[in-house]
Amino acid sequence: MSSEQPYNEQKLIYLIAQGDEFAFAQLFNHHRNKIYTVALKITHSTTVAEEIVEDVFLKIWLRRSVLHEIENFSAYLYTIARNETYKILKQIAKNYNVVLLTDKNIPHHHNNNDTDDYLIGKELTSLLQKAIARLPHQQRQVYKLIKEEELKRGEVAEILQIQPETVKFHLAQAMKNIRTYCMLHLNSSIHLVFMLLYLICN
Repeated sequence: MSSEQPYNEQKLIYLIAQGDEFAFAQLFNHHRNKIYTVALKITHSTTVAEEIVEDVFLKIWLRRSVLHEIENFSAYLYTIARNETYKILKQIAKNYNVVLLTDKNIPHHHNNNDTDDYLIGKELTSLLQKAIARLPHQQRQVYKLIKEEELKRGEVAEILQIQPETVKFHLAQAMKNIRTYCMLHLNSSIHLVFMLLYLICN
C-alpha cells in the first residue's frame, strides 16, 4: 500500500487482519497522537502516556484477526485506551497504598522511567504525614497502631482501654479526615491517582 494513497481505515484494517505490518504502522501513526493526548490529559505523565500508547496498539495488533468485525473502530480504540489508562493508574495507586505509606516505603534509588511514580509517592507521603499530624489525639493513636504497627482491632482496644467498636469508629473518622485533607491539598497531576487509590484500598 503506497504511503501516498489517502488514508482508508477500512482497507487498513483488512490488511492488518492479514498481518500487514506496514498497514498497521499507518493506523498507528494516524491515531497515536490522539491516544497520547488523551492519556496525558488524564495521567499528567509523559512516561505513563507513552506506555499507554504502546499497550493500546499492542492489544490492537494481537486482536488484528477480529478487527474487521468491529463496526466503529475509533470508538473501540478509545475504549481500549480509556481502560488501559485507568488500569495503569490503579496499578500506580496500588503501589503506594497511601493508608500504609511511610518514608521507609519510598525508594532511595530510581531510574528515569520511575521518576513520575517516585515524585507521586513523595508527595503522597508528605501529605499523609501532615494529615496524620492534624488528627485528634485518639484518632491518631488508633490510626498509627492499626495502619503503621499493623495491630488488630482487639489489640488496639486493649492498649487504649476502649471498646473494639470505638476503635473501629476512630479509625473510620481518621481515614475520613486524612482523605479530606489530602484531597484538598493534592495538586491536579496526582488527584485522580489518589482517588483511585482510595477506591482500591477502602
